[in-house]
Amino acid sequence: MINNLIPELRWRGMIQDMTPGTEEQLQKEMTSAYIGFDPTADSLHIGSLVPILLLVHLQRAGHKPIALVGGATGMIGDPSFKSEERKLLSEETLSKNLLGIRAQLARYLDFDTSLPNAAEMVNNYDWFKDMGFLQFIRDIGKHISVNYMMSKDSVRKRLDSDSGISFTEFTYQLIQGYDYYWLNAHKNCKIQMGGSDQWGNITTGTEIIRRMGGGEAFAFTCPLLTKADGGKFGKTEKGNIWLDPQKTSPYQFYQFWLNASDEDAAKWIKIFTFLTEEDVNILLLENQQDPGLRKLQKRLGKEVTTFVHGQEAYEFAVKASELLFAGDTLGLLKELTETQLLEILEGVPTVSFPRTRLSEGVDIVSFLAETGIFPSKGEARKMVQGGGVSVNKVKVEGLDHILTPASLLHDRYVLIQRGRTKYHLVKAEQ
Repeated sequence: MINNLIPELRWRGMIQDMTPGTEEQLQKEMTSAYIGFDPTADSLHIGSLVPILLLVHLQRAGHKPIALVGGATGMIGDPSFKSEERKLLSEETLSKNLLGIRAQLARYLDFDTSLPNAAEMVNNYDWFKDMGFLQFIRDIGKHISVNYMMSKDSVRKRLDSDSGISFTEFTYQLIQGYDYYWLNAHKNCKIQMGGSDQWGNITTGTEIIRRMGGGEAFAFTCPLLTKADGGKFGKTEKGNIWLDPQKTSPYQFYQFWLNASDEDAAKWIKIFTFLTEEDVNILLLENQQDPGLRKLQKRLGKEVTTFVHGQEAYEFAVKASELLFAGDTLGLLKELTETQLLEILEGVPTVSFPRTRLSEGVDIVSFLAETGIFPSKGEARKMVQGGGVSVNKVKVEGLDHILTPASLLHDRYVLIQRGRTKYHLVKAEQ
C-alpha cells in the first residue's frame, strides 16, 4: 500500500525544495528514490540521520529506498558550500569507510529481498571504474554547458572566494548528475533526495536525464539543520556526534539530545522521531506548561538513542545520566567500564593520591585533607560528622571510615562527593 509521503514530511519540516510532479509520482505508484552518502569517515554522524530518516519514511510509505555510497565521488569531494577543497582519500581508506557505512545503514533500512520495496545499497565506483575520461566528457559532458554549471550557487560562492575552485571539484556536479542518470536507466529510480545544499547537483542530474532522453526524474530536498544559538548542528567541543558507539558512546549521544534548547528540541522532535503529530503537539504543550521538567528533551533523547543504539543502550544512558544526582549508586558505578566512568565524570576535578597510603589504610578525614578536597582536617571532620561526604556514592557514616585498595573503582579511582552537587575524582598513583 502506498501512503502519501509528502504531507508527512512537510509537517515534520523535512521539505525545502521540490520539482513539479514529485508528489504526484509518489502517489501514483511504488517509486524508487535515492540519497547519496559521503564516505569521508568509517561512520556516519548525526548530520546523516536526516537522509537516513528520509529513506526510512520512504520505505515505510511503501516506496523503495536506494542508498548510494560514493566510492567514486568520495575520491573527488563535493564543493557544495565548502570554503576550501578537502583532502582526497586513498582507495584503502575509502574501502574501509564504505564497509563501515554499509553496516550502519543496514541497521535502519530493511534489505529483505523478498519485499517488493526492499532497500538497496549501491556504490557509484561500480559504474565509474571502467569509464575513461574521454568517454565521460564525450558522452556526458557535452550535454551540460559551462554556463549552466557556473550558475549553481555552490559553484559561484567558491568562484568568488579566495581559494577558488579546482577543475576536479567543478566537475563534481556532472558526476553526481550521472549517478542519477545511471540509477534512472538501470534501477528505474525516479527521485533523488538530499540536503538543500545539494539542490544544484540534484537538478543537474534531472537535466542530464532529460537531455539524454531518459525517463521521468524528480527531486526534493530537506532544509539544512541549524542550532538556535548559531552553533553548527551535530558538533560539540569534542567534534562530531557519531552513530558509531565506539566513536561517541550512547551516554554521550543521549546527552547531546538531552542538552538541546527548548527551541531546538521543539524542531528536532518532529524531524528525528517517528512520533505522530498529535503526540508531538501534546509534548510541546506539556513543555510550555513546565519547561523545567524537560519532558521534550527526555523524550527526544529516548526516541533517537533507541533508534540508533537500541533500548538497552538507552536505558543504560539514562542510568548513567542519573548517576551524579541519585543517592546510593555504588552498584551502577561498579557496572561501568573505566571508559564509561571517565565519560560520565568528564569535567569533574581530578586529584592524585599515593597508592602506598591506601595500602596502609587511611582514615577518611586524613584522606580528604591530604587530597586537598577540604582545606583542613577540621573542616573535613565537620562535614563527615554532618553526613555530607560520600565515597563512591555511599554516605560515610562515621569518622572511623578507612579507605584501602578495596575502595578503588577499576583499581584506580575513588569518587568523593561533598554536599549534594560537588564531586572529586581521586586517582591512585604509584
